[in-house]
Amino acid sequence: MFSKLISRNSRRNRKENGLFFSSLLISIIAFYIILALSHQDVVVFLTKLESDAVNRLLSMIPVFYGMALFILFFLIYFASKYQLERRRHEFGVYLMMGMRRTRLFALLLAEDLRNSVVSLAIGLPAAVLLSELISLITARLVGIGIVSHRISFSFSAFVWTAAGFLLIKFIAFLILSGKICRQEIGSLLVELPDGSKKQLSAWIYALAIVAGMSLLAAAYSMSISGKAWSRYEQMGITILLGLAGTLLFFWGLRVLIGLALKAGRGNRPLSVFNFRQIQETVMYRSGSLAVCSLLILASLCCFGAGVAITRFYGDSEPHVLDYTFHRTQNEHTAEDIKKALTAHQLDTCFDELFEIRVGLIRNGIDRTDRTAPFQIAPLMDALRMSPPSNDRDVLMHNLSYADDPYLISLSGYNQLLRAAGLPTLTLESNEAAIYIDHDFCSAEKCRLLNSILETKLETRLNENICYLVGSVQTTNLVTDRSITLSFALIVPDEVFESATLGNYSVYLNGILTKELTEHESLMSAISDMNDKLDNTGLSYESYLKNMGRQLFYMVAAGYITIYLAIIFLIIANTVIGTQFLMGQQKSDRRYRTLVRLGATYETLCRSAKTQIHWYFGIPAAVAVFSSIFGVRALFTGILPSSVKSNLLEMMLISATMIFALCVIEWIYIIAVKRTSDRYLLKLMIPKREE
Repeated sequence: MFSKLISRNSRRNRKENGLFFSSLLISIIAFYIILALSHQDVVVFLTKLESDAVNRLLSMIPVFYGMALFILFFLIYFASKYQLERRRHEFGVYLMMGMRRTRLFALLLAEDLRNSVVSLAIGLPAAVLLSELISLITARLVGIGIVSHRISFSFSAFVWTAAGFLLIKFIAFLILSGKICRQEIGSLLVELPDGSKKQLSAWIYALAIVAGMSLLAAAYSMSISGKAWSRYEQMGITILLGLAGTLLFFWGLRVLIGLALKAGRGNRPLSVFNFRQIQETVMYRSGSLAVCSLLILASLCCFGAGVAITRFYGDSEPHVLDYTFHRTQNEHTAEDIKKALTAHQLDTCFDELFEIRVGLIRNGIDRTDRTAPFQIAPLMDALRMSPPSNDRDVLMHNLSYADDPYLISLSGYNQLLRAAGLPTLTLESNEAAIYIDHDFCSAEKCRLLNSILETKLETRLNENICYLVGSVQTTNLVTDRSITLSFALIVPDEVFESATLGNYSVYLNGILTKELTEHESLMSAISDMNDKLDNTGLSYESYLKNMGRQLFYMVAAGYITIYLAIIFLIIANTVIGTQFLMGQQKSDRRYRTLVRLGATYETLCRSAKTQIHWYFGIPAAVAVFSSIFGVRALFTGILPSSVKSNLLEMMLISATMIFALCVIEWIYIIAVKRTSDRYLLKLMIPKREE
């Protein structure tokens, strides 16, 4: 009989608390996926290329796991409290019929254990399948290919997910069950309203709103300006200002609701009743609403910024070259490298093999003399005459050291441009083009320099007149980062040979044939070619290093931020939903009074939906507004300066992601509405008053 009672109550709880049960399933799935991250195909691949960075990332996973468990504990506590509060009368009846308190305590723990086991039985297999699906999709998207995929199962992730979930569920229910069992039978049979709270003058709450908004403005200003990221103390102050500002704003919010109540809406049914309910809810739960708003803000910021950063690193460096072989001119020529490739029958694997020559100016220059070989002053003067801006100041600072630049041969660079599908350069013997690696020159800086180069700026190179023409060139010279030039000049070949005296470095770039990359993914093709090149004794760099670095940024930004966003959003919305339903249950007598006065079921449902919109909308609206500044602040602190020229595009991507989370927010609202409608339907049945 006892086991049947446990089974029946467990099924009923899952049915009546579908929102909470679904949130637990999503949490279980999120826990397993993040703990099993080391088994993802992308991460396994990255471990071979960026092992130190990946290991540091994986070492942070337990921290995120522990933090999520700590926060999830409060979700379970609040949601479980709602479940037990709505069954108070049932527990009182059990005790009246002779059930011992220890028996009731065991009943509640057994019900919770059964629900936990059911959640794990559904959530863990779904998590394993979803983890495999994510691994396949990401492997396909990044070009690893799915042929080498092996089905993986992380036993440690399985155990830690189950153990952590069961532990926090047990602790939460242990506390709540103990509280319920210690109460007197009379208090369980009677619904207890919230205790009244002393109200202060309206002007005090108005001052709280003003003070809260001022503190939030200060926090936004410090974070966006970068001051908060300068020192740990400044970051701590910024966080404290944001927390205090949010709490004060929600504490004083009741005065705004009171003004809205006075403003009218009396032509709508139960308008005054709705605003009174909302005002009372904000009065009693302003602190929890503020915390939920902060959790939603954290979710929006993590998701918006994380996806934008992932998208940027996925597109930041276009793929042009597959390999770069490097030897100095004095040691081996490019012909020696080509002969070595031919000897190992690898020359046919490349569609193109071409040289990029780079060297310092040596003709007529005494390195002990301080005379600069390149006259940078005309370019500096032109920049000084341009409109003031931060980009101009950064350029002037960087170019102040550019009076002894590297030279790049024109023929090799034109072959690079053809490989990239870009127009080639045409230079006279007294002309040069500026080259700056894209890491050092944002789009705004390039536009500023291009506007100056339109005038065909006259300067001097080796005491000879040289005109700077064309536009700034930023295409990478090699596959990875063996050479990154902050400033260089592209000159005709004869000028290059004369200025460098034949003492320069040669970079032999290679592009694989289409046949190799058509039958398998690019990453697989390069990986196989690496194995063959290792037997040649040649020193080379492959695009895998570049791709590995980009993939690491994408994985770190994507997996971690999306994981945190899901956890924060689930917790915030579940707490808001359960608190509203608890408040609705405690307003039982008010709704029954409205029924006796003639209110229809449809009228009550519309009233409850209005309250739900306000109850969810207030913290969500504050979070959405704050997320605009929060995402911008994350970009200020996380992104390198070379990336910040793309802030507008990244903010638009973030706004799209924030809108997507708002859709998820609306789904939660719909779920709470349906639960509320079912509860109101029960109230339509006349209840006998004792």
